[in-house]
Amino acid sequence: MSELFDAVDALVASRSVLPPPAERKRLRAAHGLTIDEVATALKVRRATVSGWEAGKTEPRPPERDAYARLLDKLAELYPAPTTPAGPEKDAAVPEGSAGESAPAPGVRTPAGAPVAEAAVVTAMENTQTPASAPAPVAVAPEAATPPERTARPSSTSRRPVAREAALAGSPVGGTDPRFANGPLAVVDVDDDGQVVAYCPGGLVLDAPAKSLPALVEWTLREAKLGAPKLSGPGKDADPLLVLTQSALKRYGLPATLTDEERHAGRLPEDHKVIKQLVRAEWRLTKRGLGPWARIYRPATGSDRQCVQLCIPSWNALDPRSWGHAGQLPPADLARVLGVYASRVMTPRGSTAVTGLELMTALHPPTRASEPDAHGRRHSEHNPGSLGKDPVDCAPCEAPDGHPLLADLPRFHVRGPGEKLFEEAYDWARPMTDDECTLRHLVGIDVNMAFAAGANGLAVGLGAPTHVKAPVFDAKLPGSWLVDLSHVDLSRVKTGKDKWADLDASLLPSPFTPSGERPQGPAWYATPTVAYAVELGYDVAPIEAYVRYDNGRYLDGWYQRLRDAFLATMADLGVHADLSPADFLAAMDDYKSGDPELAIVVSAVKATVKGGLGKLRERPRGEGWKPGQPWRALARPTWRPDIRAAVISRTRINLHRKIVKHAAFTGQYPVAVLSDCVVYAADGPSPLDFLPYRDGKPLPGGFKLGINPGLVKWEGTQSVLWGEEVRERFNAPELNLARYIKDGQITDKDNGE
Repeated sequence: MSELFDAVDALVASRSVLPPPAERKRLRAAHGLTIDEVATALKVRRATVSGWEAGKTEPRPPERDAYARLLDKLAELYPAPTTPAGPEKDAAVPEGSAGESAPAPGVRTPAGAPVAEAAVVTAMENTQTPASAPAPVAVAPEAATPPERTARPSSTSRRPVAREAALAGSPVGGTDPRFANGPLAVVDVDDDGQVVAYCPGGLVLDAPAKSLPALVEWTLREAKLGAPKLSGPGKDADPLLVLTQSALKRYGLPATLTDEERHAGRLPEDHKVIKQLVRAEWRLTKRGLGPWARIYRPATGSDRQCVQLCIPSWNALDPRSWGHAGQLPPADLARVLGVYASRVMTPRGSTAVTGLELMTALHPPTRASEPDAHGRRHSEHNPGSLGKDPVDCAPCEAPDGHPLLADLPRFHVRGPGEKLFEEAYDWARPMTDDECTLRHLVGIDVNMAFAAGANGLAVGLGAPTHVKAPVFDAKLPGSWLVDLSHVDLSRVKTGKDKWADLDASLLPSPFTPSGERPQGPAWYATPTVAYAVELGYDVAPIEAYVRYDNGRYLDGWYQRLRDAFLATMADLGVHADLSPADFLAAMDDYKSGDPELAIVVSAVKATVKGGLGKLRERPRGEGWKPGQPWRALARPTWRPDIRAAVISRTRINLHRKIVKHAAFTGQYPVAVLSDCVVYAADGPSPLDFLPYRDGKPLPGGFKLGINPGLVKWEGTQSVLWGEEVRERFNAPELNLARYIKDGQITDKDNGE
C-alpha cells in the first residue's frame, strides 16, 4: 500500500497548483530573495528559476512540489493585492452624474483640473519591462499627462475627490491606506495665506499647521504620505516634505542660507525653529537642519516617526542633476519628484545619496529570523546584503590618505603595482591621413553605461582574502596583481576559434583609463583580467585579494533604475522597439515634448553615477588629515572594490564593442571619453558608419536604441573643426569626445 500512496503523492505533486509567472516573481521579490537563493534552495540552475518566473518553462517533480510549497508560504506573508469589483461608497464619480460623492475633508484639486488626472492610473501604465521589477511598489504618476497649469485655487475652490480614488503617483490595486496621498508633498502658502500641500497627481491638501513641529505632526498623523518598502525585510519610505520659500517664511525659516550656513550645510543649533523642535521632543540627524533634513523621534517597536525635508532654495536640488526643478511651481515640482519617487525611490538627499540608499533599500542588512523555541524572532544577517558592519578594503583598493596607508611616506606616490586604478576612459589619438579626408566626426554615447556594467556583475559581499600566486578565476570578484603587457591587440580572439588582425596603434588599451599599454605588473579588477583571457592570452597573477563571499548585489538596483529610465523615456516618446532611424528621430528633440519629464531622466542618470561614486566617498572637510578615518568609512556601503569592478566592466564592455566594430568594418575610434566614442565618417549620422544588415546590427557591436548598453547619437562636428581645435590648442591628441556634443570648448564631460 505504501507504494500506492507514494505514487498518489507523486501524482499530486506533479500537478501542484502554481500562481502565474508574474506572481511568482512578485512573491520572491517581496521577501527579498534573489533568483540565486531560490535556485540554490531548490538545487536547480539560476536559468531554470528565471524561466519559471518568465513563464517560458514549468517546474517538474520533485522541484515543482517544493517550489509550490515556497510560493504558498510567501503568499501567506505577502497576499496578492486585490482590486474592488465595483466602486465603493466613497469611489470617485464623474462630475455631474447621479450619486456625486461629497468632497473629502482637507482635499483639493487645482481649479479646472479634471478629477481623472488625480484619480485614474492603471497598474501597468509605466511598466516597460514588468517582469524585472524587484518588488511590488508604488506605481508611477501618469507622467505622459502633466496636470493642467492653472492658478492656485483659493480656499473655496474645492472639488469632490474620493478618498478611495487611485491618486496618480500612489500605489494602485493594493494601495496601502497609510500612503493614500503619495510619497511626498510640496508645501506652499496659497493666495489666501493658507498652508497647502501639493501631492503628485494634482491633489492638494490643506495643512493646518502653524509651526514646523506642528507640520511634522500633521504629516505623520493625517497627511497619509509615504511609500511602501522595496524589499520584504526593508522599511517603508518616510514621507518627504518639500518647502517652498513661502512655506519657509511661514515657519520662521530663512529663504536662503548665509555663506557661513551654506558652508556648514545647516542652520546654527541656536536657531529658533530648531529650539521649537527640541521643545516638542523632535530630533535632527547629524546633518542638522539643512537642505536635506530628517526630523524624527526614536522608534518604539515598529512605530517609526520620521519626516524628511527638502528645501530647494537652500540648493537641495543640484541643477547638475535636477536642472531647473528648483524653480518649478509647486504642482509641477510635486509631479517631477513624484515620478522619480515612484519609479526610483523617495529621494533621501542628493541623487548620489539616493543611489546609495537604493542599494540598501533593495538589500537591507538584516531580516527577521524564524521563530525560536519560544516563538520569538530576532534580527539576523540578510543573505545577499552587505551586512550592517563595515569591512576593510584591500591595501591596493584604498584611496590615498586611507588609514591602511598611514605608514607610507608623506609624499609617496603609489604606482600601478601598489594601487588599483580602474577608471573610465579618457583617450584620444591623432587622425590618420585617410580619416582627414572624411567630412565628419560623429560621437555615439552608451545609454546608462555604468548601470549596464553593474547588471549581472558578481561583487564581493564580505572582506577580502589575500592569496599568493593564485590561479585566476573569472567568477571570483577581487583585485589581481598581474602583468598584462604581453597582450597584443594586433591579434585578438573575437569568438570561438575566431581571431582578428587589427591595427593596435589605432586602438586604446583595454587595461588602462588612458588607453596606454601597461608596462608591467599592475592591480586590476576581475573583469579586466577576464577580458585579457577572452582576447586569447594567458594570465599569471602574482597575488590577489579575492572575495569568496560574493553575489550579484547590484542586479535589483540596475533593474529598478533601468525600468525608471525606460518608462520615463517611453513617456517622452522614445520606445525600446523603435527602428534605428525612428529612434534617432525620436531622440532628436525628446526633451522639448515634456521638459519636466526630461528632468526625471537627468536625475535617474545622476542616480546611477552618483550612487556608484558614493561607494568610494572621499573625506570632505571635517578637519580630516591623511591617515585618519573619515565618516564614510563607518558605512558597510563604503566599498571601493565594488565601484572599481563596475567601472572595469563598463570600460571592458565598451572596448569589446570597439574591437568588434574594428574587426568587421576596419574603422577605429578617434577619441573615447567615459561612455562616448567618436568616429570619422562620410556622413553626419551614426547610420553612416554603424553596420546594419537587413535592419540588424553587428552582433556584439554598437546598436542604436534606448536600452542600457545600446547607443544614441551624441553629436557631430566636422573633421575640419577637430583639426582646427587641436591646432589652436597645440594638442594633437586633444580628446574631441569631450566637445563633440555642441562644439563648445569647455572642461565639462559630455559623455552622458
